[in-house]
Amino acid sequence: MNYKYTSRNETDTLEIAQNIESEKFSNMVICLNGELGSGKTLFVKGFAQALGINENITSPTFNIVKEYLNGEMPLYHMDVYRLENATENIGLEEYFQKNGISIIEWADMIEDQLPEERLEISFKVIDENTRVLYFKPYGSLYEDLCNSVL
Repeated sequence: MNYKYTSRNETDTLEIAQNIESEKFSNMVICLNGELGSGKTLFVKGFAQALGINENITSPTFNIVKEYLNGEMPLYHMDVYRLENATENIGLEEYFQKNGISIIEWADMIEDQLPEERLEISFKVIDENTRVLYFKPYGSLYEDLCNSVL
């Protein structure tokens, strides 16, 4: 089953991220897709704030992975945009088993390396402020999460 959420402003995006964080579990994987400026990094900021991470969250485009270890659980923020057309395995899957939470921006670029069970969120820009978020859960844990939050 797929789910849909309309964000009318940045506050809505931060709130939905915080609501999803409230249902977090070890080795959670969230995959974010959408054009530049659609709200992917903003979502990560909201999630990180709810985890108690006080660091400034920025897109890790040039690092690929940023680790935030000072919250309730470790957060591994990945931006795989620069890996476009990368066919080799660069070890990202190791993060999926480190008892933290992995959030991947541009996840559709590494679809073959993603775990079978995950939550995919696609961001669609409607206008300057409005975004529609489409949630696609893979696995019962993610189905339960969507049923609880959306």
